[in-house]
Amino acid sequence: MRAAVIDLGTNTFHLLIAEHTPSSGTWRVVVKHKRYVKLAEEGIHHIGEAAFSRGIEALKAFKVQIEAAQVDLAHLKAFGTAALRTADNAPDFLEKTAEILGVQPESISGWREAELIYKGVRQAVPFPESRVLIMDIGGGSVEFIIADRNRVFWQESFPVGVAVLWQRFHRHDPITTEEVSALEQYLETALARLWQALETYPCPALIGASGTFDVIDQFLLDPADKPELYGHIPVGDFYPLYERLVRSTLAERLAMPGLPDERIEMVVVAVVLIRYVLQKAATVDIFTSVYAMKEGMLEDMVSGA
Repeated sequence: MRAAVIDLGTNTFHLLIAEHTPSSGTWRVVVKHKRYVKLAEEGIHHIGEAAFSRGIEALKAFKVQIEAAQVDLAHLKAFGTAALRTADNAPDFLEKTAEILGVQPESISGWREAELIYKGVRQAVPFPESRVLIMDIGGGSVEFIIADRNRVFWQESFPVGVAVLWQRFHRHDPITTEEVSALEQYLETALARLWQALETYPCPALIGASGTFDVIDQFLLDPADKPELYGHIPVGDFYPLYERLVRSTLAERLAMPGLPDERIEMVVVAVVLIRYVLQKAATVDIFTSVYAMKEGMLEDMVSGA
């Protein structure tokens, strides 16, 4: 069976087409593609005209790839996340999406998004014996899941994605100490329920799913030495990279090998967010996961969930 899933993220649209082998229960990736659309460039509550057009063009390109891969529409699903939960013109965008793809996209809740992220990460990362804090940083929201290999203890989605934080706090180049401090004060309050959950369920390890964690992976790990689907980073290795990024100008980040163009603007607020969570959670180890929500979608499609 060939299946296709589309993650309509606030910053990035992802297409994953995979072929499932029932006898082994494994997937073979046929197509993996992403388009940086930046739906929230004018704010999370309205998709601007240019962003709307970029999103539509991305979907048209995805449709060509889906047809070329001969995926039956019965095995195609599209999921909208933060921007498509909150934007006043999200219904218009979802209607256009349905016209292009031939299937009705689903705007999912933050809770459902976290559930799918857990299912995806669990396929990629060998969980340690202790509980872990899973973190997926999107443009409009950030999902946190406290879990072990067998169960979820707590999960929640917070509207503190990097597009939101960047627009609100990153005003100077480079970001100022005062802006970093203001961002951290905001996180202290905005993530209060996470801090409470961590008191109940301490997590010495953090698993970061895709996005900014891919950047950390690229900077700190040698691809020749790491497993295909995950990475392991002692937390102390993160802090020099944090300092380098936070002190950098936009021009300096443009010149950094390994930093994708789509991450250059917002990576600073992303690493401030990560550092604050690491310190509050007293994290010892960071794991990075290649799999995230898309792979969780695939698992659901096969299981019929």
